[in-house]
Amino acid sequence: MIYAFDSYYSGDQAKTVCIAFSSWDSEVETEIFTERTAATADYESGAFYKRELPCILSLLKKIDLKEGDVIIVDGYVTLNNEGKIGLGGHLFKALEGKVAIIGIAKNGFNSVDDQRRSVYRGESQTPLFVTAIGTDVDEIALKIEQMHGNFRIPALLKKLDQLTRIQ
Repeated sequence: MIYAFDSYYSGDQAKTVCIAFSSWDSEVETEIFTERTAATADYESGAFYKRELPCILSLLKKIDLKEGDVIIVDGYVTLNNEGKIGLGGHLFKALEGKVAIIGIAKNGFNSVDDQRRSVYRGESQTPLFVTAIGTDVDEIALKIEQMHGNFRIPALLKKLDQLTRIQ
């Protein structure tokens, strides 16, 4: 199963949503998980994980992860070649490396990272930035490119983003 997570913040509240789908080319989700929690940290540039990681870990308590499952986060797994990690890297550590983590970011990060791939979808001239740990980033980049939907953002990930914003 593939589990994609995103959070949206309003005031001191966080709404975290997870869409589960069975394969990379799925057109519809198999399940949706939602949770509202108190935002545990303010946004901190360069330390986004401090705000988002507690939300994901809390919602993960409702999900029975199995061997071979994959988690997608809105952001980066790795940030540079010197070992700096993003949200996905911190999640991988928190889960003791038991689940592959994929990071899909919409905005570039200004550092050299040999594990970052630019993925162009549809007719968009703007890439998605894909990083991964626990799996091969080149294989994942191809899968992201082939996900359902005609636009830059795959259809299920667009739906995920929209669901986080619904009050």
